[in-house]
Amino acid sequence: MKSTLKKLLPFAVVGVISGATTVGAIQYFGHGSNNGDQSFFTASAPNTSFAGMNTGAVGDDFVKAAKTTVPAVVTIKNYQSRTASRATEQDLFDYFFGDPFGGRGQQRQKQQQAPDNMPSGMGSGVIISPDGYIISNNHVVAGANKLEVVLSNKKSYIATLIGTDPNTDISLLKIEEKGLPYLNFANSDNIDVGQWVLAVGNPLGLNSTVTAGIVSAKGRGIGILGSQGKASNPIESFIQTDAAINPGNSGGALVNTNGELIGINSAIQSTTGYYQGYGFAVPANLARKIVEDIKKFGIVQRGFLGVSSLDLSNDQQVQAYNKQFKTTIKSGSGVYVTGFGDNSGAEDAGLKKGDIITKIDNYEITDFADLSMSIGSKRPGDKVQVTYSRNGKEATTSVTLRDQKGGTSTRTKADLSVTEKIGAEFDPLTERFKTEYGLNSGVVTKNVSEGGEMAKIGIVDNYIIIEINGKPVNSQKDIESILSKYQGNVQVKFVDDYGRMYTKGFKMP
Repeated sequence: MKSTLKKLLPFAVVGVISGATTVGAIQYFGHGSNNGDQSFFTASAPNTSFAGMNTGAVGDDFVKAAKTTVPAVVTIKNYQSRTASRATEQDLFDYFFGDPFGGRGQQRQKQQQAPDNMPSGMGSGVIISPDGYIISNNHVVAGANKLEVVLSNKKSYIATLIGTDPNTDISLLKIEEKGLPYLNFANSDNIDVGQWVLAVGNPLGLNSTVTAGIVSAKGRGIGILGSQGKASNPIESFIQTDAAINPGNSGGALVNTNGELIGINSAIQSTTGYYQGYGFAVPANLARKIVEDIKKFGIVQRGFLGVSSLDLSNDQQVQAYNKQFKTTIKSGSGVYVTGFGDNSGAEDAGLKKGDIITKIDNYEITDFADLSMSIGSKRPGDKVQVTYSRNGKEATTSVTLRDQKGGTSTRTKADLSVTEKIGAEFDPLTERFKTEYGLNSGVVTKNVSEGGEMAKIGIVDNYIIIEINGKPVNSQKDIESILSKYQGNVQVKFVDDYGRMYTKGFKMP
């Protein structure tokens, strides 16, 4: 008998523990039940709460913000032709939703190219006006010959691409509709690390998904825009968040608990290509400036200080600079002036090599991300107060920002040169090259702009343009002469780097 009890005792103990666990679980998950038959549950005192979180207030805020945001966030489907260039064959989401720092691990295998009636990629966008203007990422719309926008109510539209800016990864689209729900821009300078935010988009094909997190950091520069080679003057000052963001969220909304737009979700840091807790959004103030420029001028207006610089907060950069130039610059806070460009507004205002920029207007400059954000949100002709340190003494001077050509006024598309309009520059072929490859004419493409007319027809850097509109070209001047006053369809005959010849075209912008 005793032996039998000994054998049964462990099962009895397990049964008691299991029963206690079950009751505890029911009490936890059934808390607040209105079922009067379960009166044996102890009701919590009305003033109790879980430590560290006011769940009632936060829950209400999240619901209001989600109801405001979800109807204004759309799905964007990117359709590309089967003959898209090798530049667009690379899945751009691998750039923005892999590891921005290059530790991506095993690359995903190339997917088979989608048929013409299937989208090559999908992302998100945010309606920012009742008449159908939509903001998204540049990499969401890159290479598209058709963009379809699907609202949260499943209505579908074909969108017009108004303009893009690879330097900030922002694009502006338009659909023909009125009375649409939209989001208001918030002042992203006023956000605080630790505040609650919601990310809304269409991750992994899951439409109208809302995730919550906090602002983890501000002013993050992660090197993702410049690493692609598409952004000539990248501006990176991302809002970092731990709200879950995945492929498909790109171009979607990051909002505060009032449902106001504080950022456009753009990238994650991940070793797998999927969410690991580090998401990045373009700040609303910068995004708003970009779309206002595109809408008003047709192009983005960029003001420049006209300095080359060294980020003192980056120990590796400082060490490399010291080694290369035999200097003894110390790491710290601020941006060290290493030189000046042509027609530099900063040099004209009295800055010198070796000065350390510490503030732009009232904006503290601790690293290059701060500097690019504070200047990148300005236009040519704007004046900024630059505070700098020279030999340990602080001084301030007023700098008039200029464009890259030294101008201080805004420009429209009509003011652009031919190469700016078509999005590429050209170098002449050597006579030896022409002889070796049997060519009578040709120029080599360089600085091909993503989203430009040349890129849209599949041309990338180092392709050879043989003819424009049936006329041979041997210099950039030849192309400018043919297209300077031309309106209509442009025919381009070119050779890729495999020696394959194509004839394609575009309408002169």
